[in-house]
Amino acid sequence: MSDDDKRNDRWTSGPELTPEQARREREAQQPDAALAPDEDAETLRERQRLAQLEMMDRWIGGVLVEQRRSRRWKLFFRFFFALLILASLSVSLYGILGAPGAGAPSRPHLGVVEVSGVIDSDSPASAERIIEGLERAWRAEEAEAVVLHIDSPGGSPVQSQRIYAAVMRLRESGDKPVLAVIEDIGASGAYYVAAAADEIIAAPASLVGSIGVIHAGFGFEEAIGRLGVERRVFTAGENKAFLDPFSDIAPAQREFWQEVLTTTHRQFIDDVREGRGGRLADDERLFSGLIWSGEQALELGLVDELDSLDGVARARLGEARLRDYTPRLDPFERISRQFGRVAMEWLGLPRGESPVRYQVY
Repeated sequence: MSDDDKRNDRWTSGPELTPEQARREREAQQPDAALAPDEDAETLRERQRLAQLEMMDRWIGGVLVEQRRSRRWKLFFRFFFALLILASLSVSLYGILGAPGAGAPSRPHLGVVEVSGVIDSDSPASAERIIEGLERAWRAEEAEAVVLHIDSPGGSPVQSQRIYAAVMRLRESGDKPVLAVIEDIGASGAYYVAAAADEIIAAPASLVGSIGVIHAGFGFEEAIGRLGVERRVFTAGENKAFLDPFSDIAPAQREFWQEVLTTTHRQFIDDVREGRGGRLADDERLFSGLIWSGEQALELGLVDELDSLDGVARARLGEARLRDYTPRLDPFERISRQFGRVAMEWLGLPRGESPVRYQVY
């Protein structure tokens, strides 16, 4: 700083001022400065108030939007569940009022019950559904005969035995004949069911028979050893896990399991003999598990006639008058069962299905 600057510098060369004098001098040099702080504070307070109001408006707006969204979803779900209930009631009412056999036609007809697909508790060809259809057809006054229309490779021994027992009970009451008409295939558990009928009719090219029992599995004990995987199974009972595919099966266990299959096979044979009586040919191959064409089955006494469902109806009634008494499937029940099955598979849970089958593989 030069000497002239130092002489002109009020802070270093000017007279000493008191704080009050310095304030007055600053106000004199800036006449509006005294008002600025007050105005700035008031402006700041106003801005803060406006910002708070804006924030409150935003919050209230967000709450209202969320409430509207929540209300819309509630209405959607209520509407959806109302539709679901109405659809379920409609299906149930249709199943009761419009079910096959609910209003039998005035003319004589054949009461048909479908046995289609694998015979199993979770399938359309379950014992519960088929037996219900049999009883409906049996009660229908205009039904001249009850017909099991079979197109099945077999399935569960227990389900097949239940249907067999129901058919035998109806057959023994003697009010009307029970017929079994085999389409493409009537084998194993399906033939077990057919054997209870008064007559079995099959097409010449149908597949009939397969009177046997099967249990299929795999043995992976060497495979997991090569992969370096250790199998850990904990049981109480030395034979509890004898069907585990990752463990070896002892000779005694193999012999025991064969006895189980043989016993189940004997039950099958005894019921077929009871149902068919003396119509069976004296051929040791009948119960060996072989499957025959309809033409061969006729020669062996496994079936009584070669014909079709329409041909049977024309032969008995003069024309093909048929009425289906099979209970209609509830779509919601099918969806829930399928969902449960998929969920069990994803979770790795075992299904409650017998490893012993009357079924063609």
